[in-house]
Amino acid sequence: MKYIKTIMTVMMLLIVVTSCDSNKSKNSQQEIAVYQCPMQCEGDKTYSENISCPICKMDLELVEEQSPKVTSDTEISDESIFNLTSQWHTEEGEEIQLEDLKGKTLVMVMIYTSCKAACPRLVADMRNIEAKIPKENLKNLQFVLVSIDPTVDTPERLKDFAIENVMDDEHWTFLQGTESGVREFANVLSVKYKEISPIDFSHSNIISVFNAEGELMHQQEGLGVDNKETIETILQLTN
Repeated sequence: MKYIKTIMTVMMLLIVVTSCDSNKSKNSQQEIAVYQCPMQCEGDKTYSENISCPICKMDLELVEEQSPKVTSDTEISDESIFNLTSQWHTEEGEEIQLEDLKGKTLVMVMIYTSCKAACPRLVADMRNIEAKIPKENLKNLQFVLVSIDPTVDTPERLKDFAIENVMDDEHWTFLQGTESGVREFANVLSVKYKEISPIDFSHSNIISVFNAEGELMHQQEGLGVDNKETIETILQLTN
């Protein structure tokens, strides 16, 4: 009898646990189910519960089941440049937002292609950084050059500049924005620039490193400076 009572107790526990799991499963399905009126009385409006349509009183129909939203560690933070909604054109003529660059470490600099003084040095500094990064890390890295002269630096001109400077590989991107978009982005990077003639600008010389979530991790200021810390930051982010 003792063994029979033990077996019966175990069986009862299993039934209770199974019932609880079943209820949890049903609740989970209700949370992710999407219902809609078959007559679409309220257009595309949907409900999370299987109730009657408040207009025609017909039973709602299950239209889809969605996976529960999971909070990701890679959500955009308040400090991310991906919060900027300005539109940009790449050297390939594609229209993007900065958020489209999410997922890779970004090395960014602001230049203009007609510059004859500082910008060629900044380009050389970017190339020097590239040369010190192992090939296996480059797949997680994107070098981005943003023009401060969107009127002159069209996508076609940026493409020609990329080819001339041997910066046409996939890990190089050139961006042309609007004047307001460029100004907003420069403010975020603390880059100052000013037009001093129709084809000439004075500007800060800053190379910025962002993580894959668009958060600023390091800045290198000056021309031809020691880039040891820049390289170390990039390697930490891309390993």
